[in-house]
Amino acid sequence: MTRSAIARAKYIRKHNIFHHMGKNCMVMFRKIPLYPQLISFGDNVWIASNVTFATHDVIHQMLNNCVNDYEFQENIGCIDIGNNVFVGANTVILSNVKIGSNTVIAAGSYVNKDIEGNGVYGGVPAKYISSFESFIEKRKQSETINIKKEKEMLSDKTIQACWDRYRRLKAEK
Repeated sequence: MTRSAIARAKYIRKHNIFHHMGKNCMVMFRKIPLYPQLISFGDNVWIASNVTFATHDVIHQMLNNCVNDYEFQENIGCIDIGNNVFVGANTVILSNVKIGSNTVIAAGSYVNKDIEGNGVYGGVPAKYISSFESFIEKRKQSETINIKKEKEMLSDKTIQACWDRYRRLKAEK
């Protein structure tokens, strides 16, 4: 797959790999999950690295090998992600889960039930942290850096500015 996460999302949309892939999406994953047609992305969905979409389990195989009087079927289900959603790195999303619009899922979260939306959620399992609006206001207040890139890499000046800001923030604590 291409290095550009935005180009990957465009390729996925063009080739109908998922049930639905909205506009203005970005996907960092490089592996297509099993049963991608059971996954739907709204508009403006951004998926960070190593997000796992578990549309199925394989417990039925183990059960079929140890329970002789019943044949267990694979448990499969859909994942539906609304509009304006960010899913942080290393998050796991289980089947039959809906993530509502205007939602941020913190890195490393475990989403095992529906998330209403309009908020920031995180943890294991994922729980409500704050409203989407308060998150936006907090981000507006954070110190910004003029980011410069050279061949998709950060410039030396940008790297130095990041370290300077980091040291300043740590000194304030």
